[in-house]
This record gives sequence, C-alpha cells and structure tokens, in this order.
Amino acid sequence: MIQTLPSLQTAALEGDVERSVALTEELQDHADSARSAGTDPVWKAAGLIPFVGQNFTAVSEVAVSADDVMDRAVAPLVRQFDSLDWDSLTPRDGRIDVTPLEEVSPTLTSASNTLQLSYERLNGIDRSRLLPQISEPLQQAVDAMDDARQALSSAAAAAEVLPPMLGADGPRTYMVLIQNSAEIRATGGIPGAYALIRTDGGAIELVGQGSATEMGRFNPPLDVDPQQAQIYSSRLGGFLQSANLTPDFPTVAQTAKAMYEERNEGQRVDGVLAMDAVVLSKLLGVTGPVELDDIDDPLVEQLISQTALPEFLNTDNVVDTLLSDVYSEIEEPEFQDIYFAAVAGEVFSTLSEGAGDNAGLIDALTQSTEEHRLYLWSNVSDEQAVIASTQLAGAATGPTKGGASFGVYFNDGTGAKMDYYVERTVELIQSCSPDDVREYTAQVTLTNTAPADAATSLPRYVTGGAVFGVPEGHVRTNVVAYGPAQAAVAGARIDGAEVPLGSFLHGNRPVGVVTTELAPGESVTVDLAFTNVVQTDDPVLSVTPTIQPVSDVVQPTQVDASCG
Repeated sequence: MIQTLPSLQTAALEGDVERSVALTEELQDHADSARSAGTDPVWKAAGLIPFVGQNFTAVSEVAVSADDVMDRAVAPLVRQFDSLDWDSLTPRDGRIDVTPLEEVSPTLTSASNTLQLSYERLNGIDRSRLLPQISEPLQQAVDAMDDARQALSSAAAAAEVLPPMLGADGPRTYMVLIQNSAEIRATGGIPGAYALIRTDGGAIELVGQGSATEMGRFNPPLDVDPQQAQIYSSRLGGFLQSANLTPDFPTVAQTAKAMYEERNEGQRVDGVLAMDAVVLSKLLGVTGPVELDDIDDPLVEQLISQTALPEFLNTDNVVDTLLSDVYSEIEEPEFQDIYFAAVAGEVFSTLSEGAGDNAGLIDALTQSTEEHRLYLWSNVSDEQAVIASTQLAGAATGPTKGGASFGVYFNDGTGAKMDYYVERTVELIQSCSPDDVREYTAQVTLTNTAPADAATSLPRYVTGGAVFGVPEGHVRTNVVAYGPAQAAVAGARIDGAEVPLGSFLHGNRPVGVVTTELAPGESVTVDLAFTNVVQTDDPVLSVTPTIQPVSDVVQPTQVDASCG
C-alpha cells in the first residue's frame, strides 16, 4: 500500500484523473482488507498477550487509521478532483475563478480533520515498547502522515479563506509590503516600498504603490504591544521601516495598516501581505522575464533610461538588481523605493494576467511560505483565525509556537544596505544537565563578505556613511534569539567570551539580544543559551530569511554527548 501512494500523488499532480481514480480504488481495497484483518477478534485478543500484545495493537491502529484516511480523506478528494477545473485557479485576465475553491472547501476541511485525528492516534503510540519490525514502519507512517496533514491543512485553510479574501463577498484592499533584505529586519527586510491591491469577485487589480519614506515619522508613535516595544523600542510604532523589527507578523501587519490609514484618511486596509525579493525571483521563474520599459510610469522609465539597470528582469538577475545594483545606479533613496515598488507591481501584473502555469505558481508560493518569505494577515477575525494555524501567519507566540520552538532573527543596526554582504549560519546545540534538564544553545555565525575597500568602493547609501556611528564598510547587527515557553535565557558569548545581553519576555517566551559589529572580511560566532527547557519533542528553529537559501543558513541540530 505504501509503495502505491507516490504513484497516486504523481497521477494527481499530472492531472491524470483516470489513473488517480484507479489507484485510489486499489488503495481502498488494501486498506479495507488490512482493517478487516487488524480488527479480527483473534487479532484483537492477541493484543492482550503480555510483553508482545502491544505490537498486535499497534498494527490494528495502523490498519484502522489507513482505512479511515482512504475512505474519509483520499477517496472524497479524488472524486472531487475528478469534477474540478483546477486550471481556473490560475489568474486569467486579472481574475481568479473562486468557484472551484468554494466547491472543494468542505471536502478539504473534512479530509484535513480526518488526517489530523489519524496522525494523533498513531503518534500517540509508545514506540519504545514495540519490536523494530513494527516500530520502524510505524515511524515512517507517522512521518509521512505528518507531512501530508500539514500540506492538507494549508490547502483546507486556503480554500476556506481565499474566496472571501479575493472579494467573493465584496471588494477588499490589501497592502503588500516589499521587504528589502539588503537592510535586514526580523521578518526579512526593511519594508521600504509597498503596493496596494484591490480584489473584487475574483478580479485582482494593482491600484497604488508608495514608499515608507513618504509616510514619514509618526510622532507620537502608534501604540504597540508594551513587551515588544521594550525589546525593539518605540520605533516599532514610529516608522513603517521599523514596523517589522519584531518577528511577530500579526503585530507588523496591524501596525502597517494603522500607519497607512492614518496617513490616508478615509481609506481602509483589509489585510496585509509581505514578501521579499527572493519571492519575486520565484514568481519570475513561473511567469518568465518581465520587461520594465513597458511600465506606465514616466519617472520609472526615466530612471531606467538614465542607468545601466536591465530592461528585463528574470529569476536570475532580480535579487542582485533590487538589493545591490540599484544603489550604484540610483542615488536618491526615494527613487530606489519607487523602482523597487514598480518592479514588484510589474511582476504582480504579469502574474495576474495569467503568465505561467498553476502547478508552478503553487510550488513557488509553497516554497516561499515554507522559507518564511511570505506572510499574510487579515483584518477579518474569522479569516485570521484560519491563517493563524498556518506558516503564513508568521506569529512569534501562540499555538503554532508550542513545543521546543526556537527562533533566531536579525535586525540591522548600521542604518544602511550592507546586509547584502553578510553570510549567516544558525544551528541549535542540545546539552543536558546532571539532573536531566535540557539546555539549548543557538549558535550563530556571521561573516561580512564586503570588499576590503568597501568604505570607498561602495555607494554611501549602502555603507551608511557612518551616520549612525558605524564605520563605513562595517556591519552592525542585533541578533535576537527566542526560546520555548517557560525556558530562560542563560547567557551569551561572542567568540567564546561571555558578553552582556538584553533579556526579555515576549508572551511566555524568553528573548535574548546581543549586538555584533564586523569589518569587511571579519567573522564572528554568537552563542545564546537557554536553560530549563521542559519540552521533550524535537526542536523547531525559525530564522529570518535572507538572500541565502534557507537550507544553507539553518544547520542540523547537534546533540551533546551529555544527553547520551
């Protein structure tokens, strides 16, 4: 049965309905037979045998779960798949047909619930008491079901919230924050540019764009959560550029909404989306290159004509163009933001007109979400409750941050665009005290790869011109580490030497903050330790996305011999 599942997945992705149905029927037959055997009175009686009975019981649980998943999740989904036109979910002429999503939503929700219950049933089995011949396949089944339940949960959430968010019940306006990773912020990068999107009955329209600079300073600052203001200062509510110093995207989104509405009286924001240049790169991999000289903006056309910036942007050159080349070609920060927003708008417009394929678009958005490069918040409480259960929410506290959850985030302290040159790695190191208390160290390595003559060879806007006290070419970074609920910050070291650190709480999570400064070519290792970690599950690590692949940044967890 397990061997057949990949074939079903391939058939579904390829749109081979006939083969999907045939494979589903085959799997149902296997699952039904397994359930009949596993719930046979003789087999159930064998579960009472001392020492070995738990193995029979485990097999019965697997058989029942497999049959439930096939009958109540897979089969209904395949039947629905047979009747839907999934190509209609790809934007066409600026519109998405939301009808298929509305039709499939109840089936997806039911299937997701079934898979979740079956996962909890199997994951609750004590595998330490089972024979290897039973425990190993069981673990494989649990792992596979874990991946499937997360994917299905996201799909069910999307089907539930996308129709109303796309304007099925009336027009909506969304603020899209374009995060610039050349100046790092906890959720990705400084939101120097933004766009406004309106949806109505599935129609999607770009209705405006602007820069954070235009909004200016909010004095007095807008009210924000006092705990977060203590960690990240009142700048959270003082500047749009600083709203995402916190890694908690719901806070970022609500602050950005309030700022926009205060500066634009009578206008309303119904939700906030955030993405970085790497997301744009992934989307260009779907749409193909965009031609910037078609942009209907005289200022942008003038900027392009007077510089060496490319007329075409593609998946290979967009990140370097937006995060590096633009600063050597355009001197005025306001114009840099306008160019950034125009590029994002052009990519969006090309996508909404139907360029690319549905499978490619879904893959690009899924990858971006998994890498924490894409965030979403809705002002509608019921919709936000659904989003909150997914990776799109980007929450730093709450249900999705239960268990042994750790986070390492970065905030620029240079006041410039030097983070384009910083390479990072992050790993967790687990150790155990004599009284069996788990301790973890978040070990962070940062390297400034800027040229040795960065102070003179790079534009002043990139180096910061020492305006904030950082020598030109140097990079100052605030490293922020979050531990699990109920744990405590135990200390910090830089290159092995103990250093002072800021110690805070965000919700019930401990937070430690240290600051580093690197000259060109320098590297530093920061250790932030957490003690009294009561959670026993495998640790989960979130990090600020940068221009590096996340797989290069996040290293495997190391377990010290003290936990042997």
